Amino acid sequence: MKQLLILSGKGGTGKTTVASAFIKTEHARAYADCDVDAPNLHLVLEQINQPQCTDFYGMPKAEINPDLCAKCDRCREHCRFDAVLVDDGRYHVDPFACEGCGVCMVVCPVRAISLKPHLAGELMLYANDESVFSTAQLKMGSGTTGLLVTEVKKQMKSVDVHADIAIIDGSPGIGCPVIASLSGVDMVLIVAEPSVSGISDMERIIKTAQTFHTRIAVCVNKYDTNLENTQKIKAYCEQMNLPYTGSIPYDENAIKAINDGKTIVDIVCDAGFAVRKVFNNTVRVLLDKSQ
Repeated sequence: MKQLLILSGKGGTGKTTVASAFIKTEHARAYADCDVDAPNLHLVLEQINQPQCTDFYGMPKAEINPDLCAKCDRCREHCRFDAVLVDDGRYHVDPFACEGCGVCMVVCPVRAISLKPHLAGELMLYANDESVFSTAQLKMGSGTTGLLVTEVKKQMKSVDVHADIAIIDGSPGIGCPVIASLSGVDMVLIVAEPSVSGISDMERIIKTAQTFHTRIAVCVNKYDTNLENTQKIKAYCEQMNLPYTGSIPYDENAIKAINDGKTIVDIVCDAGFAVRKVFNNTVRVLLDKSQ
């Protein structure tokens, strides 16, 4: 099963719009939403079955047993993250500040502190005999996005639906969830935006993907909002020897479709016609064994 990851250097470029359209066009049997901070692929890909939900535990957090605590203050003095708080003489740990380093546990003379698994999010798996959709929601304040993204991908691959291509909607930017998404995929399609910031962020995500020696292709969404910058993106791709798989126009009908919970290939619109061409060109690059 080939894994096609769709990324963007910044939010708002239309990454999920393209990913959902690809899934519908391909009639994909395996797909995932790895944007665990703000998953939204499920909003335009309605699922009939209820998901199988699993709690996700990230890094452990410190907990203080008040019955054992001697109030010696050593834990608070040694916590470099200022996670140990004292309210009305009672010591406790702020889970949002705690990094789970365990220093407080080591310095506690009465062993009143322990590291406990901390609920960091929830995995959701929609699966039947024909398709699998893996996604997750990270709890606010949790710093384990990369670990959760890895679990989302493992969960998708755990269900054998005999899919030729798995389509993965990644996170914007170049942080931990993107790096976790990139690991092990066969190709990345970068959805670029023809703006000054869009071009800069596109270049950053290309450099990030290149460190993984992953095949890269580029398309431009809303290309006609700035034709000059679209040409700059095409020229950059030619200079970097990256396949350019197509341009998608700005389309108010596409906006209406998304607001109605549909993909842009569910209706007749210029953006839908264009994204089908982008899909065909992208799959051609993905399956090209000469590259």
